[in-house]
Amino acid sequence: MADNEHTWGLGRRKTAVARVRIRTGTGKITINKRDADEFFVAVMQRNSIRKPFKVTDLNDKFDVFANVHGGGVGAQAEAVRLGISRALIKVNKELEPKLKEHDLLTRDSRMKERKKYGLRGARRGTQFSKR
Repeated sequence: MADNEHTWGLGRRKTAVARVRIRTGTGKITINKRDADEFFVAVMQRNSIRKPFKVTDLNDKFDVFANVHGGGVGAQAEAVRLGISRALIKVNKELEPKLKEHDLLTRDSRMKERKKYGLRGARRGTQFSKR
């Protein structure tokens, strides 16, 4: 990968979509033009987005720039994680087995079920009233 050349990865989870660019650097992670630790307050989410680097022993080797929208904060963190994993594979194909082993390349397809007409929710009907 040439200097200052970006590699793209797209991550999705529920309704969150993350467009992730990585390039060789010092390990700085920027999400929506904010520092990752400022954007993701919970420690679990911070660890989640750094997991692809930890698994592949590439800590502090890449800078990450991500734009993420939609969904909640947890879904956004998982979308960024998937985007980073996909971008790392584009950089080095040999990382794929290790990322796959830790389940970092699987798109979590669980979505909220749509509301149906005649019902109060996806499956919940109205309360029965005898009178």
